[in-house]
Amino acid sequence: MVIRRSSILVAVAAAVTLALGTAVVPGLVVPAFAVNCSAPAWAEGTSYGAGDQVTYEGSGYTATTTHTAYPGTGWDPASTPALWTHDGTCDGGPEPEPTDEPTGDPTPDPTPTEPEPDPGTPVAANGQLHVCGVNLCNEDGTRIQLRGMSTHGTQWYSQCVNDESLDTLAYDWNADVVRISTYVQEGGYETDPERFTDLVHRYIDMLTARGMYAIVDWHMLEPGDPHVNLERAKTFFTAVAERHSGKNNIIYEVANEPHGVSWQTIKSYHEEIVPVIRAQDPDAVVLLGTRGWSSLGESEGSDESEVVNDPVDASNVMYTFHFYAATHRDDYLGTLSRAADRIPMFITEFGTQNSAGEGANDFAMAQRYLDLAASKKISWVNWNFSDDHRSGAVLTPGSCAAGTYGTGNLKEAGLWIRDRIRTPDGF
Repeated sequence: MVIRRSSILVAVAAAVTLALGTAVVPGLVVPAFAVNCSAPAWAEGTSYGAGDQVTYEGSGYTATTTHTAYPGTGWDPASTPALWTHDGTCDGGPEPEPTDEPTGDPTPDPTPTEPEPDPGTPVAANGQLHVCGVNLCNEDGTRIQLRGMSTHGTQWYSQCVNDESLDTLAYDWNADVVRISTYVQEGGYETDPERFTDLVHRYIDMLTARGMYAIVDWHMLEPGDPHVNLERAKTFFTAVAERHSGKNNIIYEVANEPHGVSWQTIKSYHEEIVPVIRAQDPDAVVLLGTRGWSSLGESEGSDESEVVNDPVDASNVMYTFHFYAATHRDDYLGTLSRAADRIPMFITEFGTQNSAGEGANDFAMAQRYLDLAASKKISWVNWNFSDDHRSGAVLTPGSCAAGTYGTGNLKEAGLWIRDRIRTPDGF
């Protein structure tokens, strides 16, 4: 278990600026621009700054806000008046028919179509994943191992998830997967379900555009009984699965770290929530939290036998394991090793520090875990991609505000984990 940061106030406007850079302020008078018919043609996949001018379908347009026209979202100038001002036609013809202004939030709602990833991306190489035996397999039935990073809680560190940081993970780190951590309590989902669900939608679209897998993490921590948040979880996963059911890169993690209740209680939660996802997205892999902060019961005096002997009644599921190398020693490693021979396992969170995600790094013990994971094709995700002051956050404080994510901004653990992600499974 990681002791997360306590309450930090994050401006609601950050949720909008993640996708658009600078929010459009309702009621703000947008200045008129002269039509520039020599401006470059608008192009999908391009990033535009406020004031940039383009031509599109015989007209000139000026960007009113900084944004990226993600492939497949349909954010062309004629369709998104929240992003573009029509300056006039280039042939002197009549003005185009006006597009209805969106009501409420002026941020355009991207359509749930799946952008085509580059041919060399993890999703392009592997397609829809599924569980085969005790392993994760690609669409061709080949056993694979995913490696990647988890965000910190999006109520605190949404500023660390943007085009630049995801480009770093995708194209410099060569990460296969990003875990989107939506805390339920601690200032998270329960305070504003619409906002936090919208963040997940946006992050999924951004990861899809880069050909990466996305783990949708329902980050329940306190209280430890997942049933306390069952109705919220049903609402959340229905919304996410319905919106993104056409994508082949979504993995669902339905209970981060259950604790303080029996495996039978946790199992009954899983058997209620998995059908909710299946109703919208029947093919996706679902990850199931285990007892004792996802330690297979080890942190509460048990071991893998309770899950092995009484698995969840559902197919295409995997069980989660979390470890922190400076705290979780050989007994935990042995539990994971034995379990991986009997049931499908996925390490959705780990650190090289103690169980609070801080203190000195134990790289030697962490490497033993990763060696085991490599030998048994267990996928893993490291905690966490943020600039929190703790040693478990890979970025130095202030990196996200500065928008700098290079190796010069990495803590010791960041440099170590980047090197291990950059040598991915040979798909």
